[in-house]
Amino acid sequence: MQTDKVVDYIVNWLKDYATKANMNGFVVGVSGGIDSGLTSTLCAMTGFPTLCIEMPIHQASSQVSRGQEHIAQLKERFDNVSSVEVELTDFFETFKNVVPATEPSEQLNLSLANARARMRMTTLYYFAGLKKYLVAGTGNKVEDFGVGFYTKYGDGGVDLSPIADLMKSEVYQLAAFVKVPASIQKAPPTDGLWGDDRTDEDQIGASYDQLEWAMREDEKGKVPENFDGEKQRVFRLFKKLNNANQHKMNPIPVCTIPTHLMT
Repeated sequence: MQTDKVVDYIVNWLKDYATKANMNGFVVGVSGGIDSGLTSTLCAMTGFPTLCIEMPIHQASSQVSRGQEHIAQLKERFDNVSSVEVELTDFFETFKNVVPATEPSEQLNLSLANARARMRMTTLYYFAGLKKYLVAGTGNKVEDFGVGFYTKYGDGGVDLSPIADLMKSEVYQLAAFVKVPASIQKAPPTDGLWGDDRTDEDQIGASYDQLEWAMREDEKGKVPENFDGEKQRVFRLFKKLNNANQHKMNPIPVCTIPTHLMT
């Protein structure tokens, strides 16, 4: 990958899109992770106003500190960067208290994790609406088009996706090139939606390197029977998640009424 040229291409793509859309800048949710670190830096490099928003909900202190370190670094490097912290923990707790009580279950935990992501999306669009900014997505190619590891209408609810054609390994390459803080580059990837220290790999059941491999093999038309042992397990896992999450990746299905029923 020609890292410098890819960075320039994305930055120019962002600038061109914002200009043609007649928008004033970008909003990015900053989590202390590598994807939001790269996305916010690329947005800052456009010269357009870039608002970085921290939205903690029972967040681990390590995630908060990495996000703050990154934002402080961006402000030192770019005059067009500003930030705001919106503490959403009380909002989340109020939501839990007003919905009907439900017996504890893994499905409840998942629903609440997705609710966190959707609260953050709502917050991003609140500020985007105030300032006439675009919400920049932080999803990479493996998450968005491989295993669907994101929340529909949560972190998947964005205006544009500058890094969604990059594999996770390529995200790391670009992040190093644009000088995202080392603490973020070294931190295990996590979505931070569970209030504990579980990583993306813990949740998915495979590392991003393994998922990238499976995604590339799938694009070649390979099937599980082409592999043995751990590779077959990972490939089957990838296919299972990819199939299960097509509803996130495909357009919303529309019930088209036959013409003869409309006359």
